[in-house]
Amino acid sequence: MQRTWAIIERELRRFRRSPMMILFSLVLPIIQLLILGHAFGGNVKNLKLGVVDQDHGVPAVKLRELAGAVTAGAKTFDTIEYADPGAALTDLRNGRIQGVLMIPPDFSRRVHQRNDPRIALIGDNTDNFVSATLVAQMRSLLAAFDPPTKLRRIAAQPSLEVVEMYPYVPYVQYLLPGLIVMSIFMTVMVGGAINYVDDKAHGLHEGYLVTPITKLELIAGFNISGTIKAVAAGAVIVVVGSLIAGIPNPFEPLRLFRIAVVVICTAFALISLMFLIMVRMSNPMAPRALFGMLNIVLFFPSGAVYPQQGFPPWLQAMAVLNPFTYAVRALKSLLLKNAGFAAIGGDLLFLVLFSLVTMAAATLLFKRTL
Repeated sequence: MQRTWAIIERELRRFRRSPMMILFSLVLPIIQLLILGHAFGGNVKNLKLGVVDQDHGVPAVKLRELAGAVTAGAKTFDTIEYADPGAALTDLRNGRIQGVLMIPPDFSRRVHQRNDPRIALIGDNTDNFVSATLVAQMRSLLAAFDPPTKLRRIAAQPSLEVVEMYPYVPYVQYLLPGLIVMSIFMTVMVGGAINYVDDKAHGLHEGYLVTPITKLELIAGFNISGTIKAVAAGAVIVVVGSLIAGIPNPFEPLRLFRIAVVVICTAFALISLMFLIMVRMSNPMAPRALFGMLNIVLFFPSGAVYPQQGFPPWLQAMAVLNPFTYAVRALKSLLLKNAGFAAIGGDLLFLVLFSLVTMAAATLLFKRTL
């Protein structure tokens, strides 16, 4: 028992001398509770609903007022007025709005004539949570539709026609963009960041510290090599995952080119972030403990498994600075909508700027010391 106790004492001393490990073991469950507890099942709010009123009659105005009441009350959606239906549909395809409410030119006349008045809701059905929320809210709105008193004698209850913008999107396709980003992230962690800290722990980094290579060249070499490995992993998941999920026309050349651009920008952004986090670490156990926390903090708030409109405000604020958010959104636009660069331009810009900022910060923090 004396010899056994010596081993126990040694391991406990090592644990006590690693405050980072103790912190992770205590903080990680709390982070899991906060993020996972709020990242699923929340009420989807603050959606963007385009309204195209081609009628402008009294019943149409009443309908728009009811929509405005939803904006001020339940806040399920915010209405944006469009004069041109084409502009509204373009914004819907590019992800700037989540639905378009079309009030046809003959809406008021049909209400007066009791001739089956109808409105159309054109939804982005690539996100079934958002689409179902909009449909339910619009049906509830129509149930409360009450034309002005002078029209009650001849008014009829309008009906809603739901128009889906894209073919049916099963949940496995909805998950695919997030899983692609996750595969890139795992390669960045396992094949990049952890290897760097292991090299430091074993003294293997001493060789390049005595060379005339600059800090920027050194960090660029680490980041580019990590990006190549992560891109390879992401490419495999794109191909295999698209076949498993049943993505339509997955190997269309122009679509593959756009996906490749997003995968490269995502990989470089994540490897730059990881190098910034690990640049001052020496304990080889720290990255492994950090991996679980980063997985939760980055993946679940990104909207990969549930729309961000259902998150509480503090979690939505985290998502704004999260590179996963922009990578997942760009891949959803490409894989589920077959959109163009106009839809993902903002996401690519964020990923590029994020990479430059994190790489510059890592360069400043890197020390050419043993």
